[in-house]
Amino acid sequence: MEETLEDPPTSAVLLDHCHFSQVVFNSVEKFYVPGGDVTCYYTLTQHFIPRRKDWIGIFRVGWKTTREYYTFMWVTLPVDLNSESNKQQEVQFKAYYLPKDDEYYQFCYVDQDGVVRGASIPFQFHPENEEDILVVTTQGEVEEIEKHNSELYKENQELKDSCASLQKQNADMQAELQRKQEELETLKSIHEKLERKMKEQKDSWETELLQLKGQNQKMSSENEKMEVRVDQLQAQLSTQEKEMEKLVQGDQDKTEQLEHLRKENGQLFLSLTEQREHEKKLEQTVEELKQKEATATKKEQELTDQNFDLSKRLSENKIICNVLQREKERMERENDVSEPFPSAQLFPFFLLPNQEQKWWSVPVLDPCF
Repeated sequence: MEETLEDPPTSAVLLDHCHFSQVVFNSVEKFYVPGGDVTCYYTLTQHFIPRRKDWIGIFRVGWKTTREYYTFMWVTLPVDLNSESNKQQEVQFKAYYLPKDDEYYQFCYVDQDGVVRGASIPFQFHPENEEDILVVTTQGEVEEIEKHNSELYKENQELKDSCASLQKQNADMQAELQRKQEELETLKSIHEKLERKMKEQKDSWETELLQLKGQNQKMSSENEKMEVRVDQLQAQLSTQEKEMEKLVQGDQDKTEQLEHLRKENGQLFLSLTEQREHEKKLEQTVEELKQKEATATKKEQELTDQNFDLSKRLSENKIICNVLQREKERMERENDVSEPFPSAQLFPFFLLPNQEQKWWSVPVLDPCF
């Protein structure tokens, strides 16, 4: 295998993802003679752009990944990709690095991402056969040889067709095998991931199980407490139901009382209306009495004034009466020692108002006596 300072970029890309038609290999021989250099001719298609790390490797037929190259050469980048001459490229493999067995090989163009962009037909490395050496024979031998060669050519052609078909079948089987192996690797990776995930999940479940057991014990304890609490609440509920029944009964009684009070309220409202009407009448009566009281007060004041005048007159009459009484007594004393009564004189008496004034005769001594 060729020794280089730097390994080419490779990948494990499946054959289904490769693009073998972007680089076409030209003038590939059916076999190459060992001990000589091999020139590989190839053509870049229109839509393919080569890059600096692209390379061409010799692979044994049946390869599965680009890591299985036997030897390789870096490609030379063309100066102008638009030129037809620059699209025709070649690389030369030195004889020292070429395979020494007679297995089938092929050229493959690999880009710097490790993706195959083109592949050649299979070829072998083996020396020339003696049949290829020119031998001088007679005309009959030549005809016989030609006939034999024709049969051999026909047989060879059939073998080639059969070989091509077998190679195609082999390539298809190799590709299918590669795909199956890749799928197997993918499944193994998925299986390992699932096993790890299941282990992690199992550990997680065990941890959760322990937590759940602890929670279950805690819940059992709390459940017992809750059962006691439920019994207490049921007892309280029973008591509250009885109280509720009493309250309902009391509410019914209060409803009846309220209805009775409403009736009484209606009656009282009627009574209050009547009382208000009576109060209005009383107010009118009081107002009339106040007016009568004012009139009576006024009359009382007038009578008081009249009484005062009468009292004053009575005092004066008392004084006069006293004077007259003393005068009478004096005259009586004088009459006791004198002649019979002289002619009487009339003196008026002071009377109360609204009484007729009368004249009374009072004997008066004659002043001449």
